[in-house]
Amino acid sequence: MKTFNSIQTKLVRELEKKFSGTTVLIIAQRTILGKSFARSSKTTGVRPRSRTLTAVQDAILDDIVYPTEIEGKRTRCKIDGSKIMKVFLSSKDQANIEGRVDVYSSVYNKLTNKTVSFHFV
Repeated sequence: MKTFNSIQTKLVRELEKKFSGTTVLIIAQRTILGKSFARSSKTTGVRPRSRTLTAVQDAILDDIVYPTEIEGKRTRCKIDGSKIMKVFLSSKDQANIEGRVDVYSSVYNKLTNKTVSFHFV
């Protein structure tokens, strides 16, 4: 994915021109391994940190907002038990990304079943 990121912005721009008005996101395919990975008889060693649930969800979030850098994250727990993750994005790309924020949050919610809201620092 890191080597692909060098051409990703150009590719996304061209695909958005071709599909006129739709937002295009490119997300890498990632694998989540359960806690029982090391106990199975077929494998040796421990589960890699990059295959844990939280690492995969963080990587998906990075893929969704790729050209912009994530400045910080906070999780807000409400009284009713629901959680909302606030993601603070860099303000230098605010003009380009402000219209896509709703798409980002809906895609992240669909993939991870977590509610997220994006803010600019």
